[in-house]
Amino acid sequence: MVEREQWLTAREFQDAVAATSLLPGPASTQLAIYCARAVAGFKGAIVGGLAFIVPGFVLIVVLAELFLAHGRNDWVRGASAGAAAAVVVVIVLAGIGFARGFPHHARGPLLLRSVLYATAGAAATVSLGPWVLAVLLGSGIVETAWQLRSATPLVWLGGTAKLPALVWTAFKVGGLSFGGGLVIIPLMQHDVVHAHHWLSERQFADAVALGQLTPGPVVLTVSVVGYAVSGVAGAALAAAVAFAPSFAFVLAGAPYFSQLRERPGPRAFLDGAGPAAVGAIFGAAALIAPQAWKEWWQPLVIVAAVAAAALGRSSFFVLALGLVLGLLAAAVGLPLPR
Repeated sequence: MVEREQWLTAREFQDAVAATSLLPGPASTQLAIYCARAVAGFKGAIVGGLAFIVPGFVLIVVLAELFLAHGRNDWVRGASAGAAAAVVVVIVLAGIGFARGFPHHARGPLLLRSVLYATAGAAATVSLGPWVLAVLLGSGIVETAWQLRSATPLVWLGGTAKLPALVWTAFKVGGLSFGGGLVIIPLMQHDVVHAHHWLSERQFADAVALGQLTPGPVVLTVSVVGYAVSGVAGAALAAAVAFAPSFAFVLAGAPYFSQLRERPGPRAFLDGAGPAAVGAIFGAAALIAPQAWKEWWQPLVIVAAVAAAALGRSSFFVLALGLVLGLLAAAVGLPLPR
């Protein structure tokens, strides 16, 4: 966009990244839609957004059939076990990547508050399940009140605390994945595994691994859930519902992105919600980790994945390594998780 085609200046691209990070929903998808709109208007936004989503959707549906319908096959179980172990490392790496940016703009007291917000997000993800939404909102609102020196946001927070059902209904998976799709993991796990029993714990770990392994946004993980519920039609419906808000937000709000970024209120909110979202990412790793410790050889995959990451390998390479090691485990007859 900037260096090769020069469709946007470096500053315009940076503004787009900042603005889409302020929006609820998958930031990568919204950035792709925004850039496509800048090049070719409304029609370009639709085409560019679909081009970003559809290839990964097609591949993840094919893999969902393999992992969910044929999950008893030893080869598939081995690949699944290896990927489940490696995805823990990938999630932690993502959290570290997000966290590195905070010291550059958060110093002194703000950095300390960021650590507290992140800790709260991690703890809420592990212990509160879907109610981590309230922690993300609360962190943003508290920081807004702090920076604006106004108690009004706190009064609003107290009012919403009386309506937890409304908070949960209004801010579903597609509405509050600030900063990236990994934040949706704890939100989905409660409904998918515990409330509706659409997937087992192991199958949910597979779904997260597939969302990481396939190209496109991590939010495509919801397509695996949809596939488990109602086949290809369910996968398509889940994807459409998850990504529709991103198109609506960007197409409606793109003309105002630069102004939004300059306003102190939204920036202060992001200063609070952002660290909490990073904490939620680390909490998501803790939720997925039990799937990586069921057999004695799976921790060895984690060690190999950490070594690959330390050598500068990409997240895709780390996951592919986990899959290959899982296939080797199946080939030599090692015990496989059930």
